[in-house]
Amino acid sequence: MIRRPPRSTPLYSSAASDVYKRQNMTTSKILKQTASLRKEDIKKDWLLIDAKDIVLGRLATNVSNILRGKHKPTYTPHVDCGDNVVIINAEKIKLTGKKLDDKTYYRHTGYPGGIKSINARKILEGKFPDRLVRLAVKRMIPKGPLGRKQLSNMKVYVGDKHPHEAQNPKTYNIQDVV
Repeated sequence: MIRRPPRSTPLYSSAASDVYKRQNMTTSKILKQTASLRKEDIKKDWLLIDAKDIVLGRLATNVSNILRGKHKPTYTPHVDCGDNVVIINAEKIKLTGKKLDDKTYYRHTGYPGGIKSINARKILEGKFPDRLVRLAVKRMIPKGPLGRKQLSNMKVYVGDKHPHEAQNPKTYNIQDVV
């Protein structure tokens, strides 16, 4: 059985309690506030990412963090504070291991028994190979109105050309980050 001191006995000696009180008084005078940005205070940049020979998951995690704004010190969870991202060469991404043949994507037609499946190789060789990148990033962004708004800041293109030259996007090298 554990014996506790009676309640009338102080837990700290008087000298220790004085030090404790002085520490609390000095720290309470310092303002501790987290900056919460408003929509008007946000500055958005345009970033250009070349997806050639980059692993799909690594690309998707970096892009989702950029879209959410988590790479900035002014990150605010409830505001769209991320940057705009342009991804080129989406058809040249890399999948590790046997994922090119084994990774399966499912969709449903809406009818009973209407589940359809397709593997990653067929998507890459098909008409819209940029869908792999879109799906990977979409599944890493929070669901809801803010997530849909953040996802609309991502533009994915097959090939080297994109129509966003007027925005002067800065090249962002994921190889340096990873």
